[in-house]
Amino acid sequence: MQASELRKFLATVQLWRGLPEDQLDALAKIAIAQTYPKGKVIFEDGDEGRGFFVVKSGRVKVYKLSIEGKEQILHLFGAGEHFAEVPAFDGQCFPASAAAIEKSELLFFPRTEFLALLEQHPTLTINILAIFARHLRRFAQIIENLSFKEVPGRLAVYLLYLSDRNDQSNEVELDMTKTQLAAFLGTIPETLSRVFAKMSQDGLIAIEGSKIQLLNRERLIVLAEG
Repeated sequence: MQASELRKFLATVQLWRGLPEDQLDALAKIAIAQTYPKGKVIFEDGDEGRGFFVVKSGRVKVYKLSIEGKEQILHLFGAGEHFAEVPAFDGQCFPASAAAIEKSELLFFPRTEFLALLEQHPTLTINILAIFARHLRRFAQIIENLSFKEVPGRLAVYLLYLSDRNDQSNEVELDMTKTQLAAFLGTIPETLSRVFAKMSQDGLIAIEGSKIQLLNRERLIVLAEG
């Protein structure tokens, strides 16, 4: 990737929107391009946190595995999104695993070089603190959903999230397979299929492949809040 193309891409990343060109150039100089085929593990829970990543193309899942091998997807990251920033700051190990769920191009930012940049450009630090605050809110919501809501409520939260992300459209499209969605919602595919079927029978949604019509937003909201 040419330097000008890389700088243009970095300017679209939420973490660095609004930064002057000289700071984008500095970031581009330390970025290391990496490509991962579908299914390839990027790092594992407990690996040394040597830096963080930005997705240029493709999608990545960050997940935890239980002792029994059950997978809990914590988040999916797509183009322009970034992950594994915390170990880049505290120098500790990665607290979860990450893998490409489709062929993915990533930019890797080594910890030592990135921290040196932060010392030179405080604006970068302010942007990252804001991002950390948003991530903490998201993980607090995940914990609440898994701890206090049954599977139908978790699914309702997710469908409403997809709708809100698309200007409250009543037609949404799943951005992961149903197996991955089950792992994300902390359940198993069989249970998720039954919940989808029940919601359809009750007139809350209509399913056509990966596309889902939200037929009764009010009842979905009640289910999500319950």
